[in-house]
Amino acid sequence: MRSDIEIARECHKKHIEEIAQTIGLSRDDIIPYGSYIAKIPLSIREKLAEKPDGKLILVTAMTPTPMGEGKTTTTIGLGQALNLIGEKTMIAVREPSLGPCFGLKGGAAGGGYSQVLPMEDINLHFTGDLHAVTIAHNLLSAVIDNHLHQKSAPEIHPRRVIWKRVIDMNDRSLRSIIVGLERQGINGVMREDGFEITAASEVMAVLCLARDLRDLKERLGKIIIGYDSLRKPVLVRDLGVHGAMAVLLMNAINPNLVQSFEGTPVFVHGGPFANIAHGCNTLIATRMALKLADYVVTEAGFGADLGAEKFFDIKCRIGELNPAAAVLVVTKRAYALHGIENIIKHAENIRLFNIPVIVSINRFADDTDEELLELKKACKNNGIEAVITDYRESGGKGGTELAEKLVDLCRKPGKLKFLYDTDSLIIDKIETVAGKIYGASGLELTTTAKKEISQIENLGYGNLPICIAKTPASLTDNPKIPGCPKDFKITVTNAKVSAGAGFVVVYTGEIMTMPGLPKKPAAMEIDIDDNGNITGLF
Repeated sequence: MRSDIEIARECHKKHIEEIAQTIGLSRDDIIPYGSYIAKIPLSIREKLAEKPDGKLILVTAMTPTPMGEGKTTTTIGLGQALNLIGEKTMIAVREPSLGPCFGLKGGAAGGGYSQVLPMEDINLHFTGDLHAVTIAHNLLSAVIDNHLHQKSAPEIHPRRVIWKRVIDMNDRSLRSIIVGLERQGINGVMREDGFEITAASEVMAVLCLARDLRDLKERLGKIIIGYDSLRKPVLVRDLGVHGAMAVLLMNAINPNLVQSFEGTPVFVHGGPFANIAHGCNTLIATRMALKLADYVVTEAGFGADLGAEKFFDIKCRIGELNPAAAVLVVTKRAYALHGIENIIKHAENIRLFNIPVIVSINRFADDTDEELLELKKACKNNGIEAVITDYRESGGKGGTELAEKLVDLCRKPGKLKFLYDTDSLIIDKIETVAGKIYGASGLELTTTAKKEISQIENLGYGNLPICIAKTPASLTDNPKIPGCPKDFKITVTNAKVSAGAGFVVVYTGEIMTMPGLPKKPAAMEIDIDDNGNITGLF
């Protein structure tokens, strides 16, 4: 079987101006980054203001295995399939993080004949958006430490700084560090600090939920960076650096236009993780795509318990989106690990939001027809419609049946129902998600979690939606428990308010915001020859 990068190289890509023309954009409407990538300026939205919105389709998944179940491949393939049956379609996905790309999971550009191109650029530095987020975040970190060193007002208690640094790489050694060492204060105030991965940065979440440049700047200013001696929060705007951070993000806020293997236009923009953030591409890209196409296919990270729940309860709530349907990606290997009960649970969860769902059984090369038909029958016997798809090897043609069924689903009117009321107490919102989505029988809160939740509510942030940080490998907070377990409790270890992004992050189990590398990182297989040809990237 040929690798993704080998297949990508055989594609005769269209010039980005030609791709733009298919969605009604002229040369003057785009900012080219070479021949195959372009930024779309936010000013184009004035031209599109009177156009009706297309229909939004979410692609999510059952609880995944460590290697993923091909959700992005399905997203790209489905967009291509919809175009093949005559529906004007765009795709909107996240930008890959270099952490997984050089770690275990690989890139996030799809696969085979259902991938976005140019895949090398997209999986690596692309247009520099993630680097811009990293620099904007770390500018704030530098200003905080300088503020402490200069003893500037307002006061920030050195032991109550909650703003860490970020890097777009898996590096467990940076999880906990000491800054300001040596030379009697010349190097700054000595204190504990640490790094998170860029995809976990609140700056990334802000970028992905902002409506425009003004909203971006205002949200950056609302970020809480720490507390003073009286536990009063200190905001970015108190340090006066939100304007400079917005300057660093002024180009990153514009969506990136590329193409799929079959020439379907694709927005690749923003990249928050779904286990420690809300896991969706930017709201700006999604809303812009809805004006440019009749159908927009998007995805939310990991299983439906994480990405889909946050897509509905956070992104759709903030962005006033009303999805038409959802696709649940399942595979033979995930079915073998988790069982049919896991698929049933995720399908039921999507229906809780009043969204119709259909299963896409994603074929892998070593799957047999008998195995996939058995899986399809198991879904049917439990009232779940399922279609076998083969987007990796067959491109859009591998899923036209699913595309046609989705068009029928989207004709039925529906109204998104949120899982909880944001005015509820934080603990009630956590219990609702844990009980209804994960199937938990209750919660166990650490002393730290109780204290932080109480403080968040006392500060007036209790009416925000919640973003639960949890392992993607299980419906529980224990990655070693597969399937659809019963009679378990979710352990809430901590909480913090992401006031700029507009949600409260709730930490469960042993979730970490800085992943580590596996024993044999993917980076060990990635290479480049004397002619600049990359190998090992997937």
